[in-house]
Amino acid sequence: HADVNDCCLPISVALTAASVHDSQVAIPLIKMTSQRVDYLYDLMDAAYDAKPIYEVSHSLGHVPIIDKNGRGQGVIPMAPHEAARYRERSVAERFNSRLKEDFGAGNVMVRGAEKVRLHLMFGVIALFADQLLKLIS
Repeated sequence: HADVNDCCLPISVALTAASVHDSQVAIPLIKMTSQRVDYLYDLMDAAYDAKPIYEVSHSLGHVPIIDKNGRGQGVIPMAPHEAARYRERSVAERFNSRLKEDFGAGNVMVRGAEKVRLHLMFGVIALFADQLLKLIS
């Protein structure tokens, strides 16, 4: 789970077991990121469509733009201004994709929670450095 800025630089990263649902990590991640940087929008996919997440986001002065989970009833469209802002979420998807494909998260060859955590965090650091070099050159 990662909060990234619009330049694809990770601000906060939380590593959890695969059995932990995305929505359980959202609130601690929002709070961690809020302590590090000032920002306005919380952009999240439908896995995060839960009332407590909206409440925390609002309480921190953020605007939550979360894809609505139709809960089996189909797609719930966003307002046009929200949809335009939500498209920026592709940066987070790009971060996850690069971490998996280019920086070792897709093929973890170690066992044990601490070794896996170390492997993944080295990938995050390498991705951060790579992205930073792209920005300055």
